[in-house]
Amino acid sequence: MKKYIFLTALVMAVTTSCISTKLTIKNIDDKARMPALSKEKTFVLTKISKDAKYAYDPDYPVNLGFLPVQNADVNIKRYFGALTGPAGQEISYERIDSCCPFPSEKNNMGAGILDIYEVTWQGLKEPKRIYINLYERGEIIAPSGFGIKKY
Repeated sequence: MKKYIFLTALVMAVTTSCISTKLTIKNIDDKARMPALSKEKTFVLTKISKDAKYAYDPDYPVNLGFLPVQNADVNIKRYFGALTGPAGQEISYERIDSCCPFPSEKNNMGAGILDIYEVTWQGLKEPKRIYINLYERGEIIAPSGFGIKKY
């Protein structure tokens, strides 16, 4: 079913815009390692980004491509489970869209897409939009304006 949803989204993206022939994502690191897991099975994050573009810009997404895309939902839960609001608030997140097709050798179709998540917490005036890439790897850190769960 997930494969069907992906194919549908990819076809829609291709019919409304061309897949870029050039990879524009700037923070891919194929040698990056998946973060350690906590007892709660969330990522153990140690840094908050100083780059205001990280996670908020499609050219600097959170690159969670450590598992085959069919199983990648678990890394979304691990990532968002490790984040808090800036004062330790519990966050909630929801996938709201997909965008930005790009060439990728990590997928049989030869392309990937980014998922967009809206994140909220108590006291936040406007939801934060976070771009997630499930195909490529990169350093996993918290976006600026977020906190990290303490274990």
